[in-house]
Amino acid sequence: MKLVAAPTTRAPQPKTRGVSGMSFSEFWERFSFYGLQSILTFYLLYALDKGGLGMTPAAAAGIAGAYGGAVYLSQLLGAWLGERLISPKGLVLYGGIIITLGHICLAFVPGITGLGIGLTLIILGTGGLKTSITSIVGFILEEETEARRDAGFSYFYMAINSGAVLGPLITGFAQNQWDFHFGFGLAAIGMIIALVQYVISAKHLPERAGQVTKPLPKGEFARVGLIGASAVVVIAVAAVTGLLRAERLATIVTTLTLVGAAAYFTVILRAKHVTRFEKKRVASFIPLFFASGLYFGFLFQKFTATSLLIAERVNLTIGNWTFPVGWITMISSLSGVLTLPIAAAVWKKLGPKQPKAGTKFSIGLVQIGIGFFFMLGISNLLAGQMIPFAFIILFMFIVGSSEIFVGPIGLALATQIGPKAFTAQMVALNFLTLALGSSLSGLLGQVFTTVSNDTYFVAVGTTAVVAGIILFFSRKAVHRGLYAGLG
Repeated sequence: MKLVAAPTTRAPQPKTRGVSGMSFSEFWERFSFYGLQSILTFYLLYALDKGGLGMTPAAAAGIAGAYGGAVYLSQLLGAWLGERLISPKGLVLYGGIIITLGHICLAFVPGITGLGIGLTLIILGTGGLKTSITSIVGFILEEETEARRDAGFSYFYMAINSGAVLGPLITGFAQNQWDFHFGFGLAAIGMIIALVQYVISAKHLPERAGQVTKPLPKGEFARVGLIGASAVVVIAVAAVTGLLRAERLATIVTTLTLVGAAAYFTVILRAKHVTRFEKKRVASFIPLFFASGLYFGFLFQKFTATSLLIAERVNLTIGNWTFPVGWITMISSLSGVLTLPIAAAVWKKLGPKQPKAGTKFSIGLVQIGIGFFFMLGISNLLAGQMIPFAFIILFMFIVGSSEIFVGPIGLALATQIGPKAFTAQMVALNFLTLALGSSLSGLLGQVFTTVSNDTYFVAVGTTAVVAGIILFFSRKAVHRGLYAGLG
């Protein structure tokens, strides 16, 4: 079935309605998420007289990276809840409400208090929403061919990137013209629209979206409650004793992400009700997991190291007007919006002849590495000078357009190769690559504050290109396992 609008002479097909409804809800959720993230580092970094919190560059990079990582790490909990306690359909709604409350808190509660409570609510709410909404799209496209699944997820991913463009565009303008809290308030409005859209479109979802596939036995509720309470106590003690210092957050989230991923892979690969072919596919996903995590670590530097570079070396003035800082990171997502329809059309046209996942991932890594070598050249050309923002925009376009080879492909792959008993967990594992990438970007942002720009760009560019080349030459072995038993 084609993911296009139905003729006006008859009602739209249910699958088309389902995908478009989820895409529009996801658009507004991403509007809010990226609208906040585009100005968060600058809010942490800017002095008090500029409306910020006046933190050090290392602390700002650590918090921004850890926040992004924690948002995706929390989806492990969301995946579990979506299979054992709450249906994916219900979890999207409840998660959206919690996210909205978090943005409202950021908008109206000043200082560190508003930051802490607001970000915590957004982390928890997004954990519930993201995995479930992606699983629902997988349910809708379950019977489609690989080419159509890739195309369908590319359209869904285009909604993600469209929200990631409009969010920073509007919240960045509000922050530039008035105040950071105006930008946070607009993110809250975006989430309210997402909730309204979701409630309207939920009636078109498949029956499976409203089911708890593996309900938790009643006898397990007390044990789960005790584990949850213990986790809250541990976090509270860590916060009170100073273990959760801003500079340590990215390291903590990176460690937790790797531990969580290892646990999930172990559980799936040792499960008795997972077939031999399913285990082979999951095992072959491991190198792509790390390749994707590394890729997103480089891409998400737009919220850490690149934001620090902008604050230090980029000239944002045009005459008497200042280019909003939040707009810079938007360029990366805009490039994805512009190139994804082309990629989706190419994948559909090529069908089974299109490059497989490992090949696409390797292209994305090499391209993003080239982007950092471009910045190396600009940094050398303008040594000791301010960098015109036009060069940063071009850099953002180069690295942002590489996402079409990794982001939507990983989403489609996770729903395709995942064992039937662990569908949501495979989606969560895919999102853990974003958690790993976000927290890694925080660590890289801290490294950026300690070395020269040239050293940094050489190291990142070389690592990305070499990783891409290694993956390309090992792609056949990866693909043999990755598509085992799928025909």
